[in-house]
Amino acid sequence: MNTTKTKTFTGWFLGLALLFGASLTAAEDDKYEETLELFRSAGDSSAFFSNSYGYAVFPTIGKGGFGVGGARGSGRVFVGGQPVGDTTMTQLTVGFQIGGQGFSQIIFFEDERAFQEFSTGSFEFGANASAVAITAGASASASTTGSSAGASGGSKNATTAGASYYKGMAIFTIAKGGLMYEASVGGQNFSYRPLGG
Repeated sequence: MNTTKTKTFTGWFLGLALLFGASLTAAEDDKYEETLELFRSAGDSSAFFSNSYGYAVFPTIGKGGFGVGGARGSGRVFVGGQPVGDTTMTQLTVGFQIGGQGFSQIIFFEDERAFQEFSTGSFEFGANASAVAITAGASASASTTGSSAGASGGSKNATTAGASYYKGMAIFTIAKGGLMYEASVGGQNFSYRPLGG
C-alpha cells in the first residue's frame, strides 16, 4: 500500500475509533445518570443527595453463588455532583446461598473524611455493614443467615425504609431481578482510581 492510502486508512480508522469511543462514553454516562435518577426518586435515599459530601454509584453489580458466591461491579465516584474517580467492587461470600441477582448500589459519604477513607484504593466494608433495600412491590424474608429482600416493579413506585449514616456512610441497593438467598454488603472490597489518573 502506498503512503497516501496508508495515511488515509489510518486517519479513517482513528476517526471511527474516536467516534465509537465517544458513543461508548455517552452510553456509560447515561447508565450512571439513569441509576442516579432511580436513587433520587426513591424516598429516603433522595435526601442524601443534598446532605452528603459525595457518593459512589454502581449501575449493575452481578452476584451469584451456590454455597460460595461472589459479586462484582464497576462504579463511578462523585463529589459535589461531579465525577472524580472510578471504582470496582468485589465480594466473596461463604455460607448458605443459592441463585444469582443483579442490583444497583449507591454509597453516600457524609463528609470528606468518609470519602478519603473510601478513596484510599483498598477499602472494605466490615462484616456487620448493611444496606437499605429500596423496594418496589417488595417482599422480604428472614433466614438463618440474616435477611434478604426482593423487588419488582418500576422506578416510579420505589420507596425506602428510614436510613442514616453509619460510620460516615449510608448504603442503598435496588434489586434488578433474580433470586438470591443472601443479601449483605459486608466484605465488599473497593478499588479506586481518580479520573485522569
